[in-house]
Amino acid sequence: MQQKDMDFPRILISAMRGGAGKTILSIGITAAWKTLGKNVTPFKKGPDYIDAGWLALAAGRPCHNLDTFLIETKHILQSFLRHSGKNDIAVIEGNRGLYDGIDIQGSTSTAELAKLLQAPVVLCIDCTKSTRTMAAAVLGCMQFDPAVDIKGVVLNRVAGSRHEQILRQSIEHHCNIRVLGAVPKLGKQNFPERHMGLIPTQEHAWAKESIDAAAQIAVKYLDLDALAEIARQAPNLGSGGIQYPAASRQPPATNNQHSAPRIGIIKDSAFQFYYPENIEALVDAGAETVFISPLTRDTIPPVDALYIGGGFPETHAEQLSANVTFKAQLKLLAQDGLPIYAECGGLMYLGEELVLDEKSYPMAGVLPVVFGFSKKPQGHGYTIVVVKEKNPYFEVGAELRGHEFHYSRVLKWRGAAKDLIFGMKRGTGFIDNKDGVRYKNVLATYTHLHALGSPAWAEAMVRNAIAYKNKIAGAIL
Repeated sequence: MQQKDMDFPRILISAMRGGAGKTILSIGITAAWKTLGKNVTPFKKGPDYIDAGWLALAAGRPCHNLDTFLIETKHILQSFLRHSGKNDIAVIEGNRGLYDGIDIQGSTSTAELAKLLQAPVVLCIDCTKSTRTMAAAVLGCMQFDPAVDIKGVVLNRVAGSRHEQILRQSIEHHCNIRVLGAVPKLGKQNFPERHMGLIPTQEHAWAKESIDAAAQIAVKYLDLDALAEIARQAPNLGSGGIQYPAASRQPPATNNQHSAPRIGIIKDSAFQFYYPENIEALVDAGAETVFISPLTRDTIPPVDALYIGGGFPETHAEQLSANVTFKAQLKLLAQDGLPIYAECGGLMYLGEELVLDEKSYPMAGVLPVVFGFSKKPQGHGYTIVVVKEKNPYFEVGAELRGHEFHYSRVLKWRGAAKDLIFGMKRGTGFIDNKDGVRYKNVLATYTHLHALGSPAWAEAMVRNAIAYKNKIAGAIL
């Protein structure tokens, strides 16, 4: 069933730079509207897991990423329409500065996303030690690309009532744009930060309290009614050619026609970085998914494949290392040919050791590599990889777009060059300008992929799971 043009109330929260406060603002608006009874759909621009996790917690539903480097624009629009169509309002958090992109044209910028979605923009501006100059900065953003529909401004880190008054009068007079709120300087106790920004909600024992605090900030300092009105003024959007399926596709044939292939997903506070679309893609391709955690159980249930996402295994190294039974079973399954796909943190878990502060923590030992850690990022940003070697997941010659962010580095590598299937066109990768460690049906990489940008990934996962399922069924018969 194809959807016709519809109203999609939406608002995009951006800033002039990273660290200006747009994440807490987006979380607060989302949580406040949810408290008021609105069905809010959150989105995050860019390849981000942590901010997306906070937005999902604030909204009470998954947050989907919209990234024009990883995903074709038509699929960006389709994803937005698919996930926001049945709800009251969409909140889209930008990344970095409004016009920041990978080139001088601003490709992949928040501004380009705003134009694609025809989304009204609200600028969050850090007003620290500034007054009238902020009016010039806002006016510059408005005139830099008139096709970007900047509808309002939120003042952040305001020093007091006099500071707010000068800012408000200067911006509204010179820019002819509304100031929709003014947030004073706040302490950091509710939203502690780590090297990637806000810490993951799974590691934040009082995450709900932080969400509530952000909602209270929004209610107290922002004009939520005016923000909602701006969202409702967004123009109609077409369907983007999207088809809404009545149900998931039927799984490809297996020896057991009544049973879908079962893909285990290791997901907990150590392995938490998953795009919702990746899991949705596995289900759409015919898989049943089951969530597993080596932090809470000693054994792996019957599965036909495993997906191990990124995260921070180093913060759980002692506990992961102590679960000897789980690690031993994982290694045996890998040796038996179980399809296993791992990203970043999952790659580290499949290695032999993690070395932290000169102490070694044995991991699963599937791959012949030892990892250490640095205080500075060892790989950070978008990646482009070319498939150089045969493997069970991607065709040789295929070019894949992803991203990486890791502080870990390879200390020892005892594998062969042919075991590394990706050549890096952009990014750091694993070692020697390569990435993608292969062992039998295992593929582990620093590069994170998004299923909407790399649809072959989910299809390959399910195809390999079915092959393994049939192999086991044949062995039993």
